[in-house]
Amino acid sequence: MRKMRKILLSISMLFAMSANAQLLDCAELFISEYVEGPANNNAIEIYNPTNASIDLAGYSINRYGNGATSGPDTWPLSGNLVPGQAIAIGNGQLDSVWVSTYWSVPVDPVFYAACDLHGSGIYPTPFYFNGDDAMTLENDGNIIDIFGKVGEDPGNAWTDDASAGYTDANGGTWWSKRQTLVRKASVKKGVTMNPIVFNPTLEYDSLPDGTYSGMGTHTCDCSISTINEKDDVSYIMYPNPVNIGGVVVISSNTNIKKIELLNVLGEVVLFSSDNIISTNILSKGTYIVNIQFTDGGIAQNKLVIK
Repeated sequence: MRKMRKILLSISMLFAMSANAQLLDCAELFISEYVEGPANNNAIEIYNPTNASIDLAGYSINRYGNGATSGPDTWPLSGNLVPGQAIAIGNGQLDSVWVSTYWSVPVDPVFYAACDLHGSGIYPTPFYFNGDDAMTLENDGNIIDIFGKVGEDPGNAWTDDASAGYTDANGGTWWSKRQTLVRKASVKKGVTMNPIVFNPTLEYDSLPDGTYSGMGTHTCDCSISTINEKDDVSYIMYPNPVNIGGVVVISSNTNIKKIELLNVLGEVVLFSSDNIISTNILSKGTYIVNIQFTDGGIAQNKLVIK
């Protein structure tokens, strides 16, 4: 009974947090595509439906595995997303890994190339979801979109079977496993309230397993202004924070000319002419990253090395 009360309390807290985050149409990022493919070919695409560039500091993608209500696997985001831009973030596992009793296999090269960004490929990250895990997009701890239902384990997947509450209890057609799901163009905002039941057919169109061709682009009925859009640069820096000795990758919609890393005294401690920052020779602390693009644009971001 105590365990049940704790679960209900956790779900109630989730409802309360989400209830305070009601969104207007076209006012906030949302999940625009969900890919649960063969092996570890998993990705989440996020889309900016607004008329303003959005700083991704404070945003994160989270996985609540197997009906969990707390302690999700989290992937923090950083960078900048321009109006109308979609970025697909996928599992980055490139080698086979022995896990207790089985081999965890690498992602397919075609899938890897279709992703704009990649997770570390080291379990656990949110990109090891497998069809029965709820995924959230959060901003400063507030849920701004939910895929699935936090606190529910639907079996193998959420389905199209209303008689089973869209779980697979009665053998419905899988929708969240071995599928590519694309948010309908009519959807203009995320789901902030944990649903009573999650019906994936309401807001998503289902594409065949292993479909990656549309990743990184999204069609939405939100009206995106193009005024001065040519002056904006969309980029993302990941991971951030990063463990000392790790590698930070900066991916953008414009070619990068050079990157400078400054310490708290304003001194340049690292220079890079590509999109990679190696932290091998750096100390723990907070740094400023200055990014110069080939079109003359510039951007600045904070990097934390742990």
